[in-house]
Amino acid sequence: MPGDDGLVLTAEEQSMLAGEQGPATAMCMRLIVGVARANGAGRLVPIESAHADGCLYHGVAGLEFTERLVSLGARVRVRTTLNVGSLDLLHPGLVRADPEVAENGRRLMDAHVALGCEAIWSCAPYQSGHRPKQGSHVAWAESNAIAFVNSVLGARTDRYGDFIDIAAGVAGRVPYSGLHLQRNRAAALVLDFSAVPAALLDDDVAWPAIGALLGELAGTRVAALTGLPADLNDGGVTEDRLKALGATAASAGGVALFHVVGVTPEAPTLDAVLGPGATTVPVTAHDLRRARERLSTAATTSLDAVSLGTPHFSLSEFAALAHELRAGPSFSPSVDVFVSTSRAVLAEAEARGYADAVRDAGGRILTDTCTYVTPVLRDGIRTVMTNSGKWAWYAPANLGIDTVLGSLAECVASARAGRVVRDERLWG
Repeated sequence: MPGDDGLVLTAEEQSMLAGEQGPATAMCMRLIVGVARANGAGRLVPIESAHADGCLYHGVAGLEFTERLVSLGARVRVRTTLNVGSLDLLHPGLVRADPEVAENGRRLMDAHVALGCEAIWSCAPYQSGHRPKQGSHVAWAESNAIAFVNSVLGARTDRYGDFIDIAAGVAGRVPYSGLHLQRNRAAALVLDFSAVPAALLDDDVAWPAIGALLGELAGTRVAALTGLPADLNDGGVTEDRLKALGATAASAGGVALFHVVGVTPEAPTLDAVLGPGATTVPVTAHDLRRARERLSTAATTSLDAVSLGTPHFSLSEFAALAHELRAGPSFSPSVDVFVSTSRAVLAEAEARGYADAVRDAGGRILTDTCTYVTPVLRDGIRTVMTNSGKWAWYAPANLGIDTVLGSLAECVASARAGRVVRDERLWG
């Protein structure tokens, strides 16, 4: 029978909520049911997997919550991968954390592993073998991962964050609301890129700029993008470019789902995803240049560091970086270069010689975490170049530094020159 709020629970869900499947499951179900009632959900929906973001230490509340679940005997009942933590466990000397933060951060990471989660320690689980099938319901946290799994893979998740992410993994349920519902996945906005020169769209740095513009215009609404190259992984719209687009859009505006018509799985045509009353906005190269400049706060060409890999570097990005490094000088000793990636991708990059190419040029590789959420950059760094729109969006506030957004090739050229080098010809 439905409750007074209209929420209907199955017999199994009532059993879980009543504590018949253990106090940890009941604790998680209370949280999920509370969110369902707040969202006006009529029922819960079983999930196939989860990706938990609460393993990054932000304070004692998350640590106490997770360790309480462990003490109650909790175990995740669906596959649950883990986002970045506060430490690089493979390269412990790279993170310069306060001892208390380091200790609590390690406890929080250990507690999530004790719950049965997979310790991939990556913000890009889709690059470490966690790729739900189209139409499946999942509970993913981490804004870029939410955008990717919804948009590029076509699975269904709403926006989940700390506490409810691991609760969903333990209970195997989430509210049937938000982007789990088909009607909420229709586009309310169309961005038309047909007037943007193809040469500009073939530059990697255009894609975080597209994401910044999408975030600005869409906010949290679903948008459809038309006029982009319709050849996924064939020299046009690669997964790396969609990753860059989605990560920046999620940061700049809270976008959790976008459709690229003719590319992403739910949008074979515009009509397939167009919602009632959707408006169309034509996009120009000038719009993209303005969006790119929003992600660059530096006023000079001075450069102290380069940060690549937010979201985590993929194997194909490592291959592209190794290609850029195949000839030419090493990085300037005045510029620190970091590449953040997952353990799984690093293992492949090591096997193929890509990681050695980075180290031989003077770069350092970071795993398990990211340079904008943990103290990795040395004191005195003021200006950092990056190919990541997400990094450029958050780092000024998180780290108190200035940023410059550039392509991978521009980042390499700048790291070698010891100053910012950007090719403006495509931008007019």
